[in-house]
Formats: sequence, C-alpha cells, structure tokens
Amino acid sequence: MFWILAISIALVAALLIASPLLRRGEEDVAARPNDAEVYRDQLSEIESDEKSGLIDGESAGQARAEIARRLIAASQDAPRKSSLLGGRQAVMLAVFLCLVVPAGAMALYSHAGRPDEPDYPLRARFESPQPDSNILIRRVELRLEEHPEDGRGWEILAPVYLKRGQIAESVNAWRNAIKYLGADARRYGGLVETLVVSSKGRVDAEARDAFTKILELVPGDPRARFYLALAEAQDGKADAAIAALEALKKDSDPAAPWIEVTDAQIARIRAEKEQAAKAPGNPDEDDVAAAADMSDEDRTQMIRTMVESLDARLADDPKNFEGWKRLMRSYVMLQDPVKATEALKRGLAAFPADSDNGKALISDAKELGISLEGVTE
Repeated sequence: MFWILAISIALVAALLIASPLLRRGEEDVAARPNDAEVYRDQLSEIESDEKSGLIDGESAGQARAEIARRLIAASQDAPRKSSLLGGRQAVMLAVFLCLVVPAGAMALYSHAGRPDEPDYPLRARFESPQPDSNILIRRVELRLEEHPEDGRGWEILAPVYLKRGQIAESVNAWRNAIKYLGADARRYGGLVETLVVSSKGRVDAEARDAFTKILELVPGDPRARFYLALAEAQDGKADAAIAALEALKKDSDPAAPWIEVTDAQIARIRAEKEQAAKAPGNPDEDDVAAAADMSDEDRTQMIRTMVESLDARLADDPKNFEGWKRLMRSYVMLQDPVKATEALKRGLAAFPADSDNGKALISDAKELGISLEGVTE
C-alpha cells in the first residue's frame, strides 16, 4: 500500500509539472491569416454597391477607408504563439519529469532507506524491550508523576538531567532523592555538584550546608573541604580560606588530583587579597591601632567615615568589583539596609545582573540578607 500510494503521488505531481510543457502555442484568434481575404471581399462588395447606386460616393469612400485600415492591421499582425515550450524538447523534458525523477527517487530510497521497516508507533516504542534513552527517561518521569515518593527514581534521573544540561531539574531530583531516601554522602555530593554548576562555581548557602553535611558523614572529604574554603574566600575571609586550602594540601597525597587546582586557588585568593588591600577605604595598621583606644561611638563613626570614603571612590571607579562587595557588607555591618540595597543597585549598574560578576553580587546580597525587591527589574 505504501509503494502504491507513493508512486501515485509522485506521478500526479510530475504530470502537474509537465503538463504545461506539452501544450503547443496557439495562434491568436484576433489575427488569423484569412482575415485579410475577408476585408478584400468587403472592398469588392462596396465597389459593386457604389456602381449599382446602393450607396453614394462619400459613404463608399468612408467604408473603404475603414476596411483599408483593418486590412493593413491584419496584414502587419504576425500570428502570436504561447510563450510555453513546445516541440521535441518539451516532450523530452516532460518524459524526464514523469518517469526518470520518480524512478530515481524510488531507487535512492530503496538503497538508502528502510522500506522493509515495520511501523513503530509511540506506544510500541514504550513497550519495546530495548527502547532508546529518551523513552527510558520518559518512563521514569511518568512513574514519578504517579509516585513522587519513589526516591530511587529521582536518584536515577538526577545525574541524567545534569548530563543533558537540565540543571534545575537535576537539583530538584537530588533534593527529592535525599528527601525520600535519606542523608547520604553520595547524594549530597551529587546535589552540591549540580548547585555549583548552576551558580557558575560559587558556593551558595544551600551548597555550603550540603558540604557541611558531607563532612559530617565523611570526615575529611577533600571535595567538601575545598569548596568550603572557597566559600570562606567568597565571604571576604581570605586568610581563613588560604589556611583551609593549605591544610587540605598538607593532609593529602602529593599526587592527589586536586593538588594542582588547590595551588591555583591559593594563588588566586592571595592575588585578590593584595588587590583588595590596595583598594580605597581599607584601614591600615595605624587606623586599627587608633580604633582600639576609641569609644564605641567614635569607633563606629570612624568606620562609617571609611565606608563613606569607599562609597565616594566607587562613584569614580565603578568597575571595582571587590569594592562593591565590601561596601554592601560594610553597610550591613553598620545596620544600614537602605544604603546596602542602594550599593547593590549601583554595583549592578556597573556589572549587569546577567553577567558573572552581577550574579556574584546578587548571591552575596542574598547571603547578607539584603532585600532584592525591585533591584533586578
């Protein structure tokens, strides 16, 4: 049935395309070759009527002039033909379209296609003993729609979603796996891996809690120690972060695969620390010594003065990313949420919310408890 239907459709389509080629041009009926003979006969009749007195000379002259005009026009008009192809070439092209093209298409399909393949509807694919990966995933998803408490199903889907780039779905799957199957270092490891990927390498509050749980379950876990050290660096605690990474190196085999990346992070954090020390608004040793002898009120005023200095300098140098992070944290420490939110807005003006630095500022603001209402609109 398939072949009969396919051949019929191909032939009908070819005939529709080729039929104009088989039509020869037709002469224009308005200018047939025998028109001139008719006009000549009319001239003879006028001459005969004039001699017999049926019409006068003036009328005969007018009639001769009109017929003569028509005779000249008929003599000058060449027979008009259709612009469509005709003749032997057109017939050959029509035969090619009607026979060769359909036959060639069928020959190509019989060689490269699978004409012997049976129908394979969606239901049959679901019931196949060897379905493809998409069907398997959909099977699990359908089951979880009916039985969302199936933790094993969520645990199966979570890494699959991550490989397919479905980050949000992977995070949700890991959360459900932990919820229904219980705390497990491997499950928490899968969750934090996905969380870190989703935040482009940053360790947010949920990831930090998960790494802490991993250390409770597996004391000394190198991955958890590494990322918790990075979290310290994100909080501006460079010395604590470096100390934690140095301790990780000390407790690890020198040939461990994470040694190289640990060294790279230590170098990066030290470089950022040096850069931050040169940034505007940072107190030097004299400032710290002077603050030790101050009253609480004077000390707060001194800090506020330095923060305001940093704020003013950032107005002139808005591309100082670390400065915006420090300014937000300073205003939170001074219990000034309005200015902390304003600092976030100004920081996002320099680093758009969809950029890596902008996302980092928003993440820090969330951890500091800064309101995001109306900030990212």
